[in-house]
Amino acid sequence: MITLDATLAARRIFRLSGDSYEIGRQHGEADREEIQRFLADGTARLEHISAQAGKRDYFLRETRRYAEIVETVLPALASEVRGLAMGAGVHTDEAWLLQVRRELSGYRAIGPQPTSGDCSTFGRLAGEASIIGQTIDLNGSMERELTVLCIDADANTRGVVMVSFTGLLGYLGINDRGVSICQNLVLASVWRPGVPGYMAIRHLLTHAENVNEAVAMLRELPLASSRALTLCDGEQLVVVEYVRDEIRVMQRDVVTHANHFQHPDFKPMDRLNPFSKNSSLRRERACQEMLGRVPVDAALEDYLRVMDRAPLHVEPSENVQKECTVASVVMLPKARHIVVTPASMHVLAAGAESREGRCRIRKA
Repeated sequence: MITLDATLAARRIFRLSGDSYEIGRQHGEADREEIQRFLADGTARLEHISAQAGKRDYFLRETRRYAEIVETVLPALASEVRGLAMGAGVHTDEAWLLQVRRELSGYRAIGPQPTSGDCSTFGRLAGEASIIGQTIDLNGSMERELTVLCIDADANTRGVVMVSFTGLLGYLGINDRGVSICQNLVLASVWRPGVPGYMAIRHLLTHAENVNEAVAMLRELPLASSRALTLCDGEQLVVVEYVRDEIRVMQRDVVTHANHFQHPDFKPMDRLNPFSKNSSLRRERACQEMLGRVPVDAALEDYLRVMDRAPLHVEPSENVQKECTVASVVMLPKARHIVVTPASMHVLAAGAESREGRCRIRKA
């Protein structure tokens, strides 16, 4: 069983069940108004944060290249995207665009807009007290889009709770075997059409029994871009850095990760700009200091208090292209427990009956 504590409007927590298409249809129907609004806002804000302003047709054309690959290698998730489109009343290409928008926005190795933050992750392997967590830092004013998906298991899949965003099949989360995954953006090589990072995480959580299975599944995917994943099941804690098909696994008892590569094979490929590298190093050190100060048996609130302070917490600005902290997430793999705390409470402004939502997921 997975338990969730989320300081989030109840209308932004979705309980989904059924086959892949039905899960997508329920998701789309439940969030139809927000999905349509988000897509209408500069093509899900891609036009605001990239160099392709006014080029909706370009984004949709590129989206189809990713969709063709996912249809082949992950047909169940492709079916879910089709269900999402039906439920939300949008074109299938638009539903796909919501899954690949981070890959479509790409990155600039050097540019006039230095990154101030883009997720800070920590993990500690300590038996029943094992924990992983991260801040979620994104550009594009994504606070309003924060959601949680509580997806029931069936005979062939794991129950999953995923932190996500409007119309997205999943961003990070935990499954009913305790497999927990956090992620950090790392930048290398030339990105290509393939399985986007967010969909890869959803696939792993939907099927993996443990960390070893998750890593093996990841190796089978034609990955589109570059990421660092932190995976823990209470028995193992690993960092997986990948650049498209190149994957490196580092087994640890303690993990801290920001946005620069740690594996020596990838360090020469790192394209993070110098301003962002300084921020990344500073946030990684802050995670190390937190784990040094917060005892193994500490309450989750002790971690969250540190995550809510600079440099781990990145304040928003008026510039939509700059990253800021959207939420903090901590997960206890052995306890099958996840806590989601939005960085700002304006997500509750409309129609929120409560400041807390809960769901429990059981294996079918």
